[in-house]
Amino acid sequence: MPSSNLAWDINGSVGVVTFNRPEARNALTWDMYDALVDACNSAEAASAVRVLIIRGEGGAFAAGTDISQFRGFTTSEAGVAYERRLDAVIDRIERLPIPTIAEVDGPAVGGGCAIAMACDFRICSERARFGVPVSRTLGNCLSMANLARMVDLIGPALTRDLMLTGRLVDADEARTAGLATLVFPAAELRAETDKLAAELATRAPSTIRATKAMMLRLRDHRRPPAGAADDLLRECYGSAEFREGVAAFLAGRKPRWS
Repeated sequence: MPSSNLAWDINGSVGVVTFNRPEARNALTWDMYDALVDACNSAEAASAVRVLIIRGEGGAFAAGTDISQFRGFTTSEAGVAYERRLDAVIDRIERLPIPTIAEVDGPAVGGGCAIAMACDFRICSERARFGVPVSRTLGNCLSMANLARMVDLIGPALTRDLMLTGRLVDADEARTAGLATLVFPAAELRAETDKLAAELATRAPSTIRATKAMMLRLRDHRRPPAGAADDLLRECYGSAEFREGVAAFLAGRKPRWS
């Protein structure tokens, strides 16, 4: 499904996805998520494409899911369905047999953070910020798959810190934690990302495919089956806190937790 807020291009051996909704810090609509999956399918189908870059315009990577779309959530099952849908998008990125690079300039928050974590590399500007601030904004929670992905990258202690406090980490802390692969001045970010992509495009596809496939098998071996945390998702998305969080976010005020 095409989206006017997401561009898909092929530059030689490199596919490029660009989030282009800068007025909303590239907050992701359903159409943008669908278009991202379509771009991943196109990247895998195009034999010439050896690397995929995901980037955002306007000084932001992606500020998560567009919260206005949560207005229609009237039952806890809507939250479970949303997390399943988001899991499918993130899993599609992670299952690509080619290297993936998240070019992170500015915030990668919520769903944007999940997308960046699913990529093989996170090449960042010094303005990059990562986190999932739902404990202080919306009152919902991550899926177990996305929580496990965060634990795999940064460990349980920092995951607890970020999820319980709702704070964001800057580029320096992200690099120390292993979340940011490399950090550059903003003016150099695009060129450095393209440089890494060009280098990766020269590496043996057989090695890359086998390594990524084995890492997926290791991941799947450690993860519980889908639905293992549905009771917790229902509790969050069916709560008064979630309804207040959405209303407060859309009204531009701080939530008043009961």
